[in-house]
Amino acid sequence: MTDATIDRSDRQADRPDEVTDPLLWKLALDVADAHEPDGDGGCHNLLCAGQAWPCPPWHNAQRALRMARAEPRQTSPAAGQTDGRGRDALPAAGPAQRTWPHPRTASAA
Repeated sequence: MTDATIDRSDRQADRPDEVTDPLLWKLALDVADAHEPDGDGGCHNLLCAGQAWPCPPWHNAQRALRMARAEPRQTSPAAGQTDGRGRDALPAAGPAQRTWPHPRTASAA
């Protein structure tokens, strides 16, 4: 059995309480660990041979770790309030606009 197939249950204990996506958190940790710096200032991973550390995959893993956490709740302005310049603080409600055709409707046409 390789190290990659071992369930890393010890990471579950280290996972912060505000993590809302445990799978994304675990995968991001694995990527970050795989792209550790070597002793020469480069990335240890063979896919990044010759690249300086921190490499793009390491940066992406850090972004995924942030995304896996819950965002703090922000209060939104109530309907009818203005932004201080006389404009409505909330965007106008309207139907969602799709920029590409839906696969089912495109094939039926």
